[in-house]
Amino acid sequence: MQIDNIVKECLDGSEGAWCMLVNAYSKRIFNMAYQFAGSFEEAEDLTQDIFLKLHSALSKYDFKKDFRAWLLTLSKNYLIDQYRKTKWEKKTRDEFDEHLLASDTEENPEIGLMKEENKRIVWSALNSLPSEIRITVILRDIQGKSYEEVAEIMSLPLGTVKSRINRGRLQLAKILKEKKEIENEV
Repeated sequence: MQIDNIVKECLDGSEGAWCMLVNAYSKRIFNMAYQFAGSFEEAEDLTQDIFLKLHSALSKYDFKKDFRAWLLTLSKNYLIDQYRKTKWEKKTRDEFDEHLLASDTEENPEIGLMKEENKRIVWSALNSLPSEIRITVILRDIQGKSYEEVAEIMSLPLGTVKSRINRGRLQLAKILKEKKEIENEV
């Protein structure tokens, strides 16, 4: 069934259509919330909140636009708003994206502790970036979205996205370099 038909049925009050919509996008929204929040429980709560927001905003959807992009933009904006309201400071991360800092199953405890510390440092540096830069870096470098996908999700020109990602990477490199220099002094 086409997504536009599902949305129309949701607007007509079909509970089955709403379940189909939630099932179709819950994993994607959860992953975005998880990457943003960093904890499983918080990501679950944020995902529920986003779907509640979607339910109330569904009547504003313009059928001429791509639903997926509209939903991801709504989700991204909600996550940024929540960040601004609560000023999240994350101390722990459940499972850091595997391709960024993969852990070996046969590593010794010291290497495991060093990797956990590296994860903490990277996420701390990410959290110190301005939210509009941070979300572009997360979408591109952690979630693996293409520049074009990030531009579509964030409703920004491609050049702006590339600029923000580049600026974010440079700022992260500077922050991480400063942290390393401080550790070397100690």
